[in-house]
Parts: sequence; C-alpha cells; structure tokens
Amino acid sequence: MEFQRRGEPGRERPVLLTGGIAHDLSPLTGDLDGAFLAAGGLDAARRAVAAGTLPHVDVDGLRVGPPLVRPGKIVCIGLNYHDHAAETGAAVPDEPVVFLKDPGTIVGPHDAVHLPPGSTKTDWEVELGVVIGRRARYLDSPEDARDCIAGYVASHDVSEREYQLQRGGQWDKGKSCETFNPLGPSLVPADEVDPSSLRLRLWKNGELVQDGTTADMVFGIEHVVWYLSRFMVLEPGDVVNTGTPAGVALGRADHPYLRGGDVVELEIEGLGRQRNDIIDAPLGDAAVGSAS
Repeated sequence: MEFQRRGEPGRERPVLLTGGIAHDLSPLTGDLDGAFLAAGGLDAARRAVAAGTLPHVDVDGLRVGPPLVRPGKIVCIGLNYHDHAAETGAAVPDEPVVFLKDPGTIVGPHDAVHLPPGSTKTDWEVELGVVIGRRARYLDSPEDARDCIAGYVASHDVSEREYQLQRGGQWDKGKSCETFNPLGPSLVPADEVDPSSLRLRLWKNGELVQDGTTADMVFGIEHVVWYLSRFMVLEPGDVVNTGTPAGVALGRADHPYLRGGDVVELEIEGLGRQRNDIIDAPLGDAAVGSAS
C-alpha cells in the first residue's frame, strides 16, 4: 500500500494506491496528518479497501505532493552511516548526532529545489525517513519504538554546507532553507517495509553518486527512535531523517556542489523515486507556494 497526496500545493487530496488503483481517502480523512496516523488511519484504510468502501479516483496527471501534511518537527541524525563518516573525515559517533530541520522545508518529490541567493555549497543527501504514528516519550527500550513507527518515506535532506559548517557551527542553518526536504512520493506502512537492508541511490545529472544500504547504519531505526524519545517527545506525524550513505559532494575531492540547471534523482528500494530540478531561488514574497 502506498499513501500519497495528489494535487497542487495547498490543494492536495489523500489517496491510497493498491495494485495500480487509486482509492479516494476522503471518506476517512481530510488529509494525511498526525491525527489520522494516531487514530489508526493506516489500518482503517486497509480495512476499507478490503471491504470495497473507498471510491476509485483518477490521479493521472495530478502533481504528487509530499505524502504528509507539514509535520510538527523534522528530526535528523547526522553521520549515521559508517562510509559517510569516513568520507567526511569524521569519527563514527558514540551516540546519535541530532539536529532539527524546519518543517517548512518539505515539498513534493518532484518539486524544484531552490538554491539560496549566493549559495555555492548546496549538497544532496538521500535518506530513509521514519514517520511517527504514536507518541514516543521516554521509551524503555528500542523494542518499544517499533509500535511508534507508522511507516517510511524517501527523503532528500538537502544541505548548504557553508551555512551548516562555516556560519557559526549551527547545522540547522544549512538544513532549513526553503524546499530543502523533498519527501515521498509515498508513505509505506511499517509492516510492509524491512528497514534493515534497503538500498538507497542518488543520481546527479544522470551520474550515480550515492549507492548505499541501510545495513551500513551506525544506529538502527528502532535505536534512533528510542534514543530521541529520551530527549524530546515525538508526536504522530513527525519525521525522522536517519542519515545518508557516502557519495555527497562534501566528501568528494572536487566538491561538485549543486548549481542551477542540475537535476537530482533519488530512489529507495520499495519507497519510490524522486526527481528534483535545481533552480536559483525566485525572489519576492510569492516565490514559494504552500508546501503542505
């Protein structure tokens, strides 16, 4: 099952794709958000499809939006792949490296990524995104995290390395520019995904630059969710970006950072594919529409 939101920014409608058929989720929910997840919406949708009570809907030609309404927070884990830590010259961390990303960065999986004015070090990062479905607060063990995970998404943690590393040492600044988190195309329920050995790939202008597997993670998914719950409350609809494998521009000798006109494509096994045109950020108050 693939949960998606289709339509123009701010007017997306929730749908469920099964066997090539799109089912309208409007009878169950107004949107794919934390309230829907917390109420067991994914299972309710599964039962409704089995019962044949959801109408079919034609989504051909409709924009694919992010598969979630803007989350309350995006929590990110840095240096969480052994090979990525090695390429950047960093030590493998003893505990997860945690930072936050502005939830307003989320856009659809095929929307354009905007380069900030004057940016020269914008980088790519394909990541497995974890979607929280139940409140995670002071969990006793990583095993307890399993019941708090609603599903998984493909996530692009775009990063401006100068802002991240050279402008006061605050990683959030390099991660939170508008459009810096294309998400989707689909939210896939947790019971349909084995997150322990998923292949992640990313292409820049057709060249494969990242090709890794979640088996190389330093800290596994359940450990990460448990760990975060000791420091903050994770709410339904929150997203956790779990790190990226080797192959980013920062880790290459020639540092081929993104420029206007580039195209980035990424794919995570079982979760779908993204394609983002890289453009210079349009200026003006109306430059960016709703990324809900």
